[in-house]
Amino acid sequence: MRIPIIALCLLWTGVAQANTELAAAIENVRTACSGISNELIELKKMAGINTAVTGVGTAAAGVALGTGLAKAKTDESIDLIEELLKQDSNAKIEEIHVVDAEKLSEELTTFEAELQKLTPDELNTKLTENTNKSKMLGNVRTGTMAAATATNIAGAAIAGTNKIDKDFATQIGACAGAVAALSNIKMLATVDGSAEPEQITQADKMIAACGQYETLNLSSINKRAAGAAVSSGIGAGLGLAGTVTSALANTDKTREGDAEKEKTLNTTANILAGGTTAAGLTSTIFNATQISTIKRAATVADECEEALRQ
Repeated sequence: MRIPIIALCLLWTGVAQANTELAAAIENVRTACSGISNELIELKKMAGINTAVTGVGTAAAGVALGTGLAKAKTDESIDLIEELLKQDSNAKIEEIHVVDAEKLSEELTTFEAELQKLTPDELNTKLTENTNKSKMLGNVRTGTMAAATATNIAGAAIAGTNKIDKDFATQIGACAGAVAALSNIKMLATVDGSAEPEQITQADKMIAACGQYETLNLSSINKRAAGAAVSSGIGAGLGLAGTVTSALANTDKTREGDAEKEKTLNTTANILAGGTTAAGLTSTIFNATQISTIKRAATVADECEEALRQ
């Protein structure tokens, strides 16, 4: 009778040990995988904020570009009026023509035809109106370029920090490792029938939910953050240069000085506004795709946290 009793004791000890090992593996997963969801929620929130910030900056740069192009047309009309006023004031206004009228746009050609009907005093009034409009548009371009610069600087700062750091990556790796260990221990316990059905069910839920971390390419989150930071940095540089150039082009000294220099500065400011718009759009795209990746990771984290609570 002693041999069966010893065998029974050994069997019970083995079952208890297997149950203990499985229970310990379950608790290890619960410890290693807890808290990841909260970290990803913060990443998702900051990526959303950065998408909004860079979107505003892109819009501001677009406004600056549109305003700059409108200013260019206004400046052309000013040149046209000044050319008319330079000619013989004693001549009949209908006989005054701009030398390079054939090079003007259709819009300005129509504008010229309207000018032919005006007296010199009326032309001076028109000149004052368009000059004020040009200055206003120049100020708007400068202001919106400054806004685009500020948002790009903010976007670069947010993108530079909104990434998975080493500690967080280590935590996710530890979770994945704990899940792998649980999977092995559960498989052995299933084969020898030593585990309780409730333990197997609980382990299966954890493995199914938290095991999804293995399918995520979390490195892409950091790559997109880096791309957004670079693009925002480029946008900030172009925006700053455009702001300075636009402000310089719109000063009274420049406007009353070399006409070619003024035109060059305005053209450069418009080009820089276009570049800032493109850089901001690229940064916005990087942030939007980063959100998509983070959302996928956050979904996995939420499902894992739910399994841990059961």
